[in-house]
Amino acid sequence: MAHESMPLFPLHQVLLPGAAMDLRVFERRYLDLVRDCGRSGGGFGICLILEGNEAGAPATPAAYGTEARIEDFDTGNDGLLTLRVRGHRRFHAIRTRVRDNGLVMADVEWLRADGEDVLRPEHALLGTLLQTMMEKTGTDLNGLPARIFEQAGWVGWRLAQILPITPEQRVSILQEDDVHARLQRLLEWID
Repeated sequence: MAHESMPLFPLHQVLLPGAAMDLRVFERRYLDLVRDCGRSGGGFGICLILEGNEAGAPATPAAYGTEARIEDFDTGNDGLLTLRVRGHRRFHAIRTRVRDNGLVMADVEWLRADGEDVLRPEHALLGTLLQTMMEKTGTDLNGLPARIFEQAGWVGWRLAQILPITPEQRVSILQEDDVHARLQRLLEWID
């Protein structure tokens, strides 16, 4: 099976499919990464840091992550590049290597995309919970499709994004291919 090579941006947080994240970019290796993504139209991987720091020496990333695509960019008041990225496909990093400039590269295999599964009766409460949480935080729900809170994959990713769970728990959700198993795990953590 052929693997795709992709640059990684290890962080102390987890990007989930469909979620947005803001990044400040100042290290040369990541400025180069952004330039290369702009030229190729491609994305880069965001993985949780297992060992190390976000800046300085290359960190050891988790083996599972999410492809980030740049939606917007600007320069902050401090002159640093700021990015708005959104999570797309999940991946498993088969092997990693570090370039001379400190950028971590990974050979990745793409994980299965979610299907159109609807919430099972035992998880229906999670759709209601998510809708209530989003309403209470002032999220505008008018632009969302009418039945979005019945889609198992979407509900799972959004709950994993907003629930107060650890980054390690988010990675474990990221690794799970079965949308119903993801929802069951979230339900157990809520209890």
